[in-house]
Amino acid sequence: MKKIVFAIASHPDDIEFMMAGTLFRLREADYEVHYMNVANGCCGTDRHGIDEIIEIRREESKQACEYMGATFHDSLVNDLEIFYEKKLISQIASIIRQVSPDIILTQYPFEYMEDHSNTARTVVTAAFCRGMKNFPVQPDVKPITKTVAIYHSLPYGLTDSLRKPVEADFYVDVEAFIENKAKMLAKHKSQKEWLDISQGLDAYLITMKDMCAEIGKMSGKFKFAEGWIRHSHYGFCGKEDNSLADMLKNT
Repeated sequence: MKKIVFAIASHPDDIEFMMAGTLFRLREADYEVHYMNVANGCCGTDRHGIDEIIEIRREESKQACEYMGATFHDSLVNDLEIFYEKKLISQIASIIRQVSPDIILTQYPFEYMEDHSNTARTVVTAAFCRGMKNFPVQPDVKPITKTVAIYHSLPYGLTDSLRKPVEADFYVDVEAFIENKAKMLAKHKSQKEWLDISQGLDAYLITMKDMCAEIGKMSGKFKFAEGWIRHSHYGFCGKEDNSLADMLKNT
């Protein structure tokens, strides 16, 4: 049976920036990959109405997901509406029970943007509730007892919300997939075009590659890398279960 990895981030393109290289590596290792943006990207425009941009960004995310060969899961809320509250926790817990992942990749708990931080907190609690019979989930799905290892990506910009640099527990070499990351990110055409106008041609793609190069320098051995921090094992998996690191950090 295939192992399963579930990437859960805030907005369309967050996975592409900080996680996609690792996901390509896992897919190459025969993992089944699942992809979800909690928010729909409705605020990422200066020209489209809300219903229009939601549909545009959903289609872009689906195309990016298909390019990777992953399973797509729909968004649940609007941008800036990711709050640490019961309804959203119960919705994400339901999806986690359905997917039954071996590994969850999510965002750093103290990012520059509250949507990112709240996604991390909400995903961790939802995963913690995966086996709790008396915690109601929406839609209703039976609890699962499967263990799961949770990892946080480095924050966008590589600092926390107070500008302090953040280092990873370990680094994953993504040089072989840096162009795949760029092609996947470019599927989000509405964001690329918006930032091309405001920041310069291909700034979107250049920023992603520059950040991966900086993480590569942090690793001390890779040209392009992504960094990961392992969440506590309590309530999730065995103390020695560090499956992502064991598989990828030195290869």
